[in-house]
Amino acid sequence: MRRTEGRAGDRAGEDELRVPEEARGRTSEPPQGEGLSAGTKTGHCEISVMSPESRAARSLLHRASLLTLQTGNLLNWGRLKKKCQLSPSEELWDCIRTTLNEWNLKINPELLQESPSILECSVVQATETINPEEREEMRVSAKLFITGSEFSSIKDAVDLACSTLGVTQLDSVIIAPPPVDDEVNLSLEHLQPYWEELEHLVKNKKIVAIGTSDLDKTLLEQLYQWAQVKPNSNQVNLASCCVMPPDLTEFAKQYDIQLLTHNDPKELLSESSLQEAIKETIEGSRSNEWAPLWLLRYSVIVKSRGIIKSKGYILQAKRNVSL
Repeated sequence: MRRTEGRAGDRAGEDELRVPEEARGRTSEPPQGEGLSAGTKTGHCEISVMSPESRAARSLLHRASLLTLQTGNLLNWGRLKKKCQLSPSEELWDCIRTTLNEWNLKINPELLQESPSILECSVVQATETINPEEREEMRVSAKLFITGSEFSSIKDAVDLACSTLGVTQLDSVIIAPPPVDDEVNLSLEHLQPYWEELEHLVKNKKIVAIGTSDLDKTLLEQLYQWAQVKPNSNQVNLASCCVMPPDLTEFAKQYDIQLLTHNDPKELLSESSLQEAIKETIEGSRSNEWAPLWLLRYSVIVKSRGIIKSKGYILQAKRNVSL
């Protein structure tokens, strides 16, 4: 997999220890222990020392089997308001690193005794639910990126999004094309199990409407004819298509399917980018054991004014203990 576009930053959760003047230039190896980072080098003027917080985070990651990361409302992140417009990949990269770092610095000591198998990382101060009295005024939409092969994860993602926002259902969910091998073309057969999961959630009133992303006219028509719950929207990436294809436009108009645009890359969250974010923020975390299962990006829009009141990411990753 390729690395998701992003920016590297300073290592988080590390302190620096100045080496006394008389010790400089020594070439003997320092004792390997809990306090020294794995990347410590001799002959330098500084040695990175792992903070107690990083040791706690590392210990929790070594015991967990699932990692759930929630950014909360990004509009509550003052630091993002000062930044220029970021691409989707850059924004996600920044969000994952910042959330891990914030969680790393504020770990509840009781967690070390509990050793939860499902580890929850979040920016507590950014968490924001929807006021039940204002629910009718809000439109809650989400785009779901399934990065693993477990289509049953769709229910987990929707349930967690509802719980995070304090709502009983999402107004719309768009699913990005599920992963396929590079030499294989996306087909209706690949889409069907994912779409059936979405249909089940619609029937159980967890979602009002469901849509697709990056389907051409042929595949969208096949899905429409086969599906019990019809797609009400289809996103088109204008980076690869400057003008809406005429045949797609005509079909969408005929069956009342809304055509939307987006600028998400084909792979918004790669395994390597998640592992690098974990490695950067938590020393000795065995980041290579973690792989993303799904990523959900949500937005809460005030219907009458068309403004975004809340926006955030939720992702879940699984640890491969066999590595």
